[in-house]
Amino acid sequence: MDWYRLRHTIGLCLRPSAMKRAEYLKKHHVFHNVGDNCMVMFRKVPLYPELISFGNNVWIASDVLFVTHDVIHHMLNYKLSAAEFPENVGCIDIKDNVFIGSNTTILPDVQIGPDTVVAAGSVVNRSLPGNGVYGGVPAKYICSLDDLMNKRRAEPKISLDHSGSGLSEAAARAVWNRFNSKEK
Repeated sequence: MDWYRLRHTIGLCLRPSAMKRAEYLKKHHVFHNVGDNCMVMFRKVPLYPELISFGNNVWIASDVLFVTHDVIHHMLNYKLSAAEFPENVGCIDIKDNVFIGSNTTILPDVQIGPDTVVAAGSVVNRSLPGNGVYGGVPAKYICSLDDLMNKRRAEPKISLDHSGSGLSEAAARAVWNRFNSKEK
């Protein structure tokens, strides 16, 4: 890891919240762009961060991997004993109002359109047009964002009282009760 990425990775680790990490990235121009009202759970700056752009209201869960390059050229050039193949790099452009779930991998030359949710564990290997929920390996359209919002609205409301170290005992009990009441 080069000094630039190491310095900013340490800077991210020293921020107490995901919102403060996004503010840090924006203030220090680590990425091509970081819009307003963003949240990033990651603490490691990926290689070639200047090839990654976040629009406004982008929320990124933990362990999302941004891949802006590959190193296949090393294997090919070694096989041929020649420097015929250059490194393959590409941009990642995430538009406004996007949520990316945990453990998602986003490959080079991908644009994630506005008003999009990418489900946890997905692999995004092509551009997603937006206004929908996408998931899987590779990520495919699941439903519209409106369908997801209607489903969430229909769920029972639970007051998530937070104590100093997480949910209160009553809130945790309410979530377990909701979980146990759902059809399995």
